[in-house]
Amino acid sequence: MKRIQLMVLAAVFAAASLQAQTAVNGSHQVTNASDVARTDIPVVLPCPKGVTYALVTCGDEEIPCQLDDLDQDGSYDELCFLVDLPAKTSRTYRLAYDSLRSPKTYPARVYTDMLLRNSKVKEKNKHDNFIEAITARGDCADPYHIQHHHGVDFESEYNAIRIYFDKRQTPDVYGKFQKRLELQETQFYTSKEQKAAGYGDDVLWVGNTFGLGAFRGWDGQKPTMIEPVRSLTQRIISYGPLRTIVELVDRDWKPYPDKPAITMTVRFTQYAGHRDTDVDVFFNRDVSDYRFSTGIINVKDSEEFSDHAGLRACWGTDWPSSDHENFKPETVGLAIWIPQQYIVSEEPANKDNYGFVVATANRHLSYKITYCSDNETFGYHSAQDWFAYLQQWKRNN
Repeated sequence: MKRIQLMVLAAVFAAASLQAQTAVNGSHQVTNASDVARTDIPVVLPCPKGVTYALVTCGDEEIPCQLDDLDQDGSYDELCFLVDLPAKTSRTYRLAYDSLRSPKTYPARVYTDMLLRNSKVKEKNKHDNFIEAITARGDCADPYHIQHHHGVDFESEYNAIRIYFDKRQTPDVYGKFQKRLELQETQFYTSKEQKAAGYGDDVLWVGNTFGLGAFRGWDGQKPTMIEPVRSLTQRIISYGPLRTIVELVDRDWKPYPDKPAITMTVRFTQYAGHRDTDVDVFFNRDVSDYRFSTGIINVKDSEEFSDHAGLRACWGTDWPSSDHENFKPETVGLAIWIPQQYIVSEEPANKDNYGFVVATANRHLSYKITYCSDNETFGYHSAQDWFAYLQQWKRNN
């Protein structure tokens, strides 16, 4: 994903790794070249080998940071921190690493979990069988009902998303009233008492649609599900405090009967202070002659926006559930932004989706998804405002 307004300069380190010493110091300059102030700009850097601790400072200010082990081999691979910069401003951040100290702890601004149902728990939002990864064989009869809230979920202060653990792998969304973390308390199933206290709830019916940016196959005429597969996996890579990372792994997926099976990893990265989510799709082999699809649901009677350059959005209202006693019609804005180099075609809208056909020549592609709820006290409340925000959002990324 290109960065138009943000220039990040390479870090300068006193040493390349910690193999022969216990401490490494360096610096990193970040520039906001845009005409507007930016907040919570992600800065992600490869970290020296063997680190167990990192400290980021700017002048006398300590900047919260986190270390992430992306390949799960027991060693940290990346340092992440978030910065606020006025327009046309550069700042230098000091980096200090150590191989003996434990990671620092900072207040959590994101949350993620995976849960198995606990038969001893009577309240729907109080389950406590926390897990970190789960794999179902391709012939599993009903993976959708294995996990409480049907799959991994994650959130920032602005949003909350769950991803269905089945052949759809659909991101479903939760609308908030307040800008805060809520999933630990509601577990995506908000009680009447929590609703009365101003907590959010499920605000979207997705069915077999793309929901908010599900990644699917393409048979030449329509999207296809993630089947057949040898196995489906969901796993949490990072819990925060500044970004969560979750992955879906589809092992030996055969989207075309006449082409070799592929293993696909779909990574969702959620940064604090962001209502948008980064989606990266990785393949284990050359898939340049494969076609895939993604997009967003055509919410009932929704108004559509497209810049015909990768940004597609809608604004609409529908019931999120057939349970009309405990739910009300919800108005949402949804959007997806795909870099043009991946787009084969922007498909005509149909009753289910606003979709794209996509392809990649380098075993990887990326896109962004985002949404808002009309319930928000801090967000957008009309199609006009939502579509205007999205165009600014794309310019700033």
